[in-house]
Order: sequence, then structure tokens, then C-alpha cells
Amino acid sequence: MTKIINPILPGYHPDPSILRVEDDYYIAVSTFEWFPGVQIYHSKDLVNWKLLTYPLTRSSQLNMIGNIDSGGVWAPCLSYSDGLYYLIYTDVKSRMGAFKDTHNYLVTAKNIEGPWSEPIYLNSSGFDPSLFHDDDGRKWLVNMIWDFRKGTNSFAGIALQEYSVKERKLIGPVRNIFKGSEIGLTEAPHLYKRGGYYYLMTAEGGTWYTHAVTMARSQSIFGPYEIDPTNPILTSDQEDLDQLQKAGHGSLVETQTGDWYMAHLCGRPVVDKKCILGRETALQKCYWTEDGWLRVVGGPHPSTEIEAPNIKPYPFEQESNDDDFKGPTLKKYWNSLRRPFNEDWLSLTFRPGYLTLFGGESMQSTHHQSLLARRLENFHVAIETELAYDPENFQQMAGLITYYDTDDYVYLRVTHHEKHGKCIGIIESKHGQYDELLEEDIPLTTDTVQLKAEIDHEWLQFYYAMEKDQWIEIGPRIDISHLSDDDAEYIRFTGTFVGMCAQDLSGQKKESHFNYFNYEEL
Repeated sequence: MTKIINPILPGYHPDPSILRVEDDYYIAVSTFEWFPGVQIYHSKDLVNWKLLTYPLTRSSQLNMIGNIDSGGVWAPCLSYSDGLYYLIYTDVKSRMGAFKDTHNYLVTAKNIEGPWSEPIYLNSSGFDPSLFHDDDGRKWLVNMIWDFRKGTNSFAGIALQEYSVKERKLIGPVRNIFKGSEIGLTEAPHLYKRGGYYYLMTAEGGTWYTHAVTMARSQSIFGPYEIDPTNPILTSDQEDLDQLQKAGHGSLVETQTGDWYMAHLCGRPVVDKKCILGRETALQKCYWTEDGWLRVVGGPHPSTEIEAPNIKPYPFEQESNDDDFKGPTLKKYWNSLRRPFNEDWLSLTFRPGYLTLFGGESMQSTHHQSLLARRLENFHVAIETELAYDPENFQQMAGLITYYDTDDYVYLRVTHHEKHGKCIGIIESKHGQYDELLEEDIPLTTDTVQLKAEIDHEWLQFYYAMEKDQWIEIGPRIDISHLSDDDAEYIRFTGTFVGMCAQDLSGQKKESHFNYFNYEEL
């Protein structure tokens, strides 16, 4: 019997929205401040998954310059109707304090790989929007409602409003159809229809260790909604941290053979309930009871191994984790912070065979960083690059970075010092506090230098080499558990990235050249 091994999408892949169109399965996940916006994965068998495309590739669809950390794209919803793919997403501009500025948009495409349309603005009343296509042809948007007022429940319920394809906007009254269960923090609504009932699946309990999937149903889309008497239908066993944690934010799919599966987010703590990989995506097999309620096979806690559907296995050829930058385009797993790939800051042709980064703003900037990175998807890895760089002053830096957000990163960087000339050192920002981890930077005497990091769960060790593969350990063994959702004073939502970056705080855009980037699971 074929097994699905969870998480199916390891590393930072939260808020999954799962969809089947004939024999193809797709999952869309949140990307927050990372560009391009929204990752869509593809599968034929629910076992093997491949990164297929990003719908939001243009600034006209998603302008995140200046967006806060863990802002940007929240909780996309992917659906299909009448030969058209629909993608709903939120662009979060502010989220801390009483207010949340959450703008909801719709884009469409005839082909899942695009081109995707320019966005249609929907509303800003809350986040986690989802589009439901009823069997009478009408379409309905649901989203959670954010209430900023003192003394109220901030998670004020689920708004329902009709969407007009002809008018390309929301029409008619806004109704609050569900104010949640006693678990609270009601969000992530999805509507389904089965056996004469409308089923409203929501996430509750907050996207931390108390996270849960809950269900309610009604014979009218407008309610009232009856809460499942066994809620929550999925939540993690907090007494067993070896199991998948943070289970919640579910989305349902029915296979072509009539089986049901729930995609949901989860986390795997490495130490002190800290998940350096961020929130990941898993699947659970489900079934319907005789009285019409959804249940997870094996009970309400997530499993790391589940039964796959009876579908012929369909493995994909995956992109290589080693990139020599000799192709005409970047591999799909590369992302940037807040801005699209363009020749203003990144080039594969300026020095053929190299990735050239032109120095941008600092690591704490929310505007124009020159940083190219990929998700950390494994607990034990080695990452390596070779850098050709000739900095002229201390404001120019380039190198290898492990990055969570503008407050938390660790950076093996090459720069220029008045005393040493070209040199190498380590910068760490922990909870926004800047530090340099060497007593003194180390002079470099070669034109190029190899840079390497080995990550083993919460520990990081850097290396460098001036002669080919003659590695020298540099700096202490560094605790990187602060590169996690769980280590900040205010909640955040992404995960650790590894990659290359360049800064030029003098504004001269000094170029740096990276010969390759290798990512190896150990």
C-alpha cells in the first residue's frame, strides 16, 4: 500500500488551498513578503509534488515595496469553475496593533501556468478570503472579519457576499454567517456543499500549538450554522512534540475515486517549541459519517504517514538543488524580498555563467534588498557558494545568508575594512539587535572565496575557503533557533531561507558575482 509521508511540502509552505481539476491536483500556499507571490504545487497522485508556478509575478498584481515582515500574501484560495482558474489572495499592509490593513484581490487564468490576469479588488474587511462556486452558478466570497474596537472579539466572524462575474465586483449585502465556536480566533473559511448541506470549514485556536480545524453546517448558505458536536475535527497532540504540531487551516479535496483528503498546515519543533522550517503542509485522509460529518482517519490528531489514494504513482523530475547560473532564467525555487526579479538588481547576463547581484539596501530594509534565497526544507543541510567580489569600503557587503526576516538573520559576509582591506566576518541580528561574531574580521587574499554553512537543526557552523575546497571553520557554532515563527515577541508567519545577498549602503550598487549555489541534504 502506497503511503503519503508528511509533511508533503516541507519547509515554509503554510495555509494550503487544495484543488483537483480532473486528474490533476494543485496546492496553493502563502508567500507573505517573498516574491513572486503564491506558490502552486502540482501532483497526479497526492504523493509526489512539484513546484509548478507562481501566479503573481508582476508589480501590477502585487506591489509589496515597504510591506512589513510577515505582511504581503496571506492565505490564497485556489478554485476552478467554467474553464477558469480563480485565485483569491490578501495583500497585508499592516498587522501589528489594533488595526490590520488587509486588501483582498482576485486573479484568473485559463491555464494554471498562466498568464494570470490583472487583479480585481474585492474588499478589505478581513483576511483569509475564499471563493465558493455554488451549483446554481452563483459565486460567494467568504472572509474573516477583523474588529479593531476595544472590548470586542477581534475575530468577529465570517463575512459572506456574492461575487458578480459580469460586474467584476462584490454585490449585494454583507452577512456575518458564523461567529465561531468556543475555541475562538475564527479564520480561514472554506465553503463546501454535500448532501444538501453547506459545510463551513474554519481554522480556530490561533496558528500556534492550539491551532485547529473546525466544521459547521447549514441547509442554507446564509445559516444558521450548526457546529460539529465533536469539534475540533483536527488539532495536534501537544503532549507529543515528536508528532506534527500546529495542525490547522484545512482545505478539502475529493479524489476521482471518491476518497477525501484534507490539506492543512503543521510545524515540526526542533527545540523549545521552535520551528525553524516554518509552517509546512501535510495531508490527512478523511471520511464522512452516516449522519454527515467529516472525520479524520485515525482520529483528530495528524499522522506522519497516511494511506494514499488508489491512483497510479506519478513521480516528477525535480529541479536540481545545485544551480550553476548558466541557464537563461532562475530556477523556480528562488525568491526575492518584496520586489520582482529585474536587471536593476539581479542579472544572469552581466557576467555570463554567474549570478550578479548589485548592492542594495540593508538587511533591515523593507524596500529594496538585493537578496536571492530559497526555503530551508530540511533539518540537516550544507549550503555552499563561491563569490567573486571586490568591495571598496565598509558599506559594501556580499555573501551567504540564513534569513528569517529583517530582525533575525545570520550572515557570512565579505566586505572592506580600512585595516585589513578585503575581509570576511559574521553578522548576526537577533530580535533586531545587531552583532558581529568575530573579534576581528579575517583578511582575504584571493579574488574569489568559497562560502559554506552547515545547518543541523538549531545549530549553524560557517566555513570559508580561499583555495578550492580547503575549508576553514569560521566563527562559533551559532544557535539559530531564533530563525523561527516562535521566537519573536509578536507573532510572525514565514520560515528560514538560505541564499545570497549584496548590500551597498553608499548607493553605488557595487556588483558581486556568485559562481554557483549548492544545497545538499545531509
